Amino acid sequence: MNILLVDGYNIIGDWPELKKLKEDKLADARDRLIELMAEYRSYKGWRVIIVFDAHFVPGIEAKNVQHEVEVIFTRENESADEQIEKLAISLKNRRDQVYVATSDMTEQWVIFGKGALRISARELQIEMEEIQKKISLKVKEIQEQQAFSKIHLSVEVAEIFEKWRRGQK
Repeated sequence: MNILLVDGYNIIGDWPELKKLKEDKLADARDRLIELMAEYRSYKGWRVIIVFDAHFVPGIEAKNVQHEVEVIFTRENESADEQIEKLAISLKNRRDQVYVATSDMTEQWVIFGKGALRISARELQIEMEEIQKKISLKVKEIQEQQAFSKIHLSVEVAEIFEKWRRGQK
């Protein structure tokens, strides 16, 4: 299985949409990142863990799951980089490949040394945009599909059945 560790505030500070949300309300930017990573997880089938620094949300370490994405707020005085490094080490095994999404060059070198691969914020954004396009096309394709029947029906009869199916008269 592939595992994606996301440096939450690094991505928020890099993606224009999230950066704009952060200007008004940081919580909105965090929620939007979680939503986007849920789409990523669903599309790719990867395990996704987002790590946020505690210095923006002081308090004790917190871990929860939102939209099947694991979200970690580090404990006070622990950076997201430190938590990501620990996770990269603990999750590394023969079956799983760990990827880290960050544009922090120092962090990229450190996690590379731990056996994880890096994805820059920009690369993740481009991949996310492509995924969203593919999802939109698939939804449109499904919506445009006409109901298929094994019984040959005239267009008029098919329209009547379709109205009944939709609860119309």
